[in-house]
Amino acid sequence: MVLPRARGLVAAARAAQGRRRVDSAEGCPSPEPASRRAALYVHWPYCEKRCSYCNFNKYVARGGVHEAALRHCLVTEASTLLRLSGVRRVESVFFGGGTPSLASPHTVATILEAVAKAAHLPVDAEVTLEANPTSAPGSRLVEFGAAGVNRLSIGLQRMPVTPALGRPRQEDYCEFEASLNYIARSRKWKGPVITSHQALSLKGPRELNDFRLAPCDSCIIFCFLIVKSHRFYSDLKRGAVPGPDPELAAAMYAEGRSLLRAAGFRQYEVSSFARHGALSTHNWTYWQCGQYLGVGPGAHGRFVPQASGGHTREARIQTLEPDNWMKEVMLFSHGTRKRIPLGELELLEEVLVMGLRTDVGITHQHWQQFEPQLTLWDVFGASEEVKGLQERGLLVLDHRGLRCSWEGLAVLDSLLLTLLPRLQEVWQQRSPRPEPGG
Repeated sequence: MVLPRARGLVAAARAAQGRRRVDSAEGCPSPEPASRRAALYVHWPYCEKRCSYCNFNKYVARGGVHEAALRHCLVTEASTLLRLSGVRRVESVFFGGGTPSLASPHTVATILEAVAKAAHLPVDAEVTLEANPTSAPGSRLVEFGAAGVNRLSIGLQRMPVTPALGRPRQEDYCEFEASLNYIARSRKWKGPVITSHQALSLKGPRELNDFRLAPCDSCIIFCFLIVKSHRFYSDLKRGAVPGPDPELAAAMYAEGRSLLRAAGFRQYEVSSFARHGALSTHNWTYWQCGQYLGVGPGAHGRFVPQASGGHTREARIQTLEPDNWMKEVMLFSHGTRKRIPLGELELLEEVLVMGLRTDVGITHQHWQQFEPQLTLWDVFGASEEVKGLQERGLLVLDHRGLRCSWEGLAVLDSLLLTLLPRLQEVWQQRSPRPEPGG
């Protein structure tokens, strides 16, 4: 008798073998046009407990998770959105949450198999799984690897305990050390394994000293925003905990950047660092304003619904609450709650904001994919304010394109206060576009 989970792993292995045969037979197939390519995000909404700092869409299933039903709905929605978008090639898959490492490897394998049936999923496509250090022991990581996962995003939000924030969370220093052991063990998987580590430093960048020596080549450092839904918000209002010091946060960020740079990490995005080429393909799609499909409760997407004759990119948001989302998927084959068409200027604003988050910035060729008439020189070349940013060593506009310097990347938000109004001003003054057929 073959257990359901084993059947799923066998199916995933067979699907991967099939993708290898296809890739081998086709050699290096011609890449699909950008309109036919996308990344895929899959949201697992459940966690073991609610973390007071977290503002992501997450739930604790008091009566247990009906995983078979949830898996069926995730597969159904993924297949539907791939069909509606007309996407023929999926560049990457990211399982986020929530805590997707609480899902069974069988669920991951089944979703990947469905994606591979609906579109071309290259055998070497990046497949990332967010993992809680306490829910993904080494043996379980091996099973996820067999299911198709080849990149881990380990959430480490505190190390070690900060007394002002109350009792320790699960991801404290002991789990940090255990996670590094899991990562090291994961290198025994068949095929390439790239690990991703997320860290929030609450006691200073010196905490990264342990991380930079770890068997991990990708790191994200960030600070959480304290919003009204956080327990910390009420604690701050009552004066129970001190408020964050912006100057201290900036100094910690600067020191963290320098420490990681000295350890051989490239800062390829405002908060993302990698060495040995371990950049996140999936996140790079976001920053390059590529298409992406959001599957699962509360997931977001950006794509053109080509199957219905659409020509305008839409921002899509799936129904937030899991039970309601599942009902809609069972009724309509997807749980899309909002569809917001993006205007040409809105899309260019996204290209500017997202592209400048990277160390590459926005090349002239990349800009022309979204705006063939107004060049970067047309928009920013004659601006005295932009020239001032260049003279201060914060911004570069040259034959390669528009990008931040190392110093400018750390203060991007302040640069956008100049760049976005400039784009909007030039856009309003541009010559009217000719009407089709006119």
